[in-house]
Amino acid sequence: MSPRRRDSESTAAARAERRAELLATAAEVFASRGYSATTVREVADAAGMLGGSLYYHFDSKESMVDEILSTFLTDMWAAYDRVLGSGLGARETFQELIVESFRTIDRHRPAVVIYQNESKHLASGPRFDYLLDSQRRFREMWLSVLDRGVLTGEFRADLDTGLIYRFIRDTVWLAASWYRGDGPLPADEIARQYIAMVLEGILAT
Repeated sequence: MSPRRRDSESTAAARAERRAELLATAAEVFASRGYSATTVREVADAAGMLGGSLYYHFDSKESMVDEILSTFLTDMWAAYDRVLGSGLGARETFQELIVESFRTIDRHRPAVVIYQNESKHLASGPRFDYLLDSQRRFREMWLSVLDRGVLTGEFRADLDTGLIYRFIRDTVWLAASWYRGDGPLPADEIARQYIAMVLEGILAT
């Protein structure tokens, strides 16, 4: 490899690393202050750089939140698709999807908060059509797993699967508002206890 090519690749790697750092900073700021209320200058201040310098990496605030959300959703669906393609029964699929949900929160907590707070507003623009597509796919996935479990006798037939879906969606993903990676319970243990509460209840046997 020529010195010029090696220097070029080193520069590209450094720029990619800096870009990732800036996105992580922007995600934290958007999550804590709100996307609409945050200015590019505030993101730059949090990153310790001049406002104009941020445009070297991103052409707009919208581009930043787009990349934050699309990266989170791509990662989430890759994890979900691995579970769905593994041939597990309904109960095991349910459990693994819960585990992967909490792992995704662990990896992308600020992005999840942004998604919860801002997706309805952002989805009104064509650039963010994929948010609505993901929401539809998410609902269809969970209802399919739940309905399959009812048909196989793994889940109770006297409970409305639409209500179960909403319960799962809200109780799992709202955990992003309080979850901390350095907290007393790691993501997998929170998932294990959540599954136990949902499937076994909290009453002592």
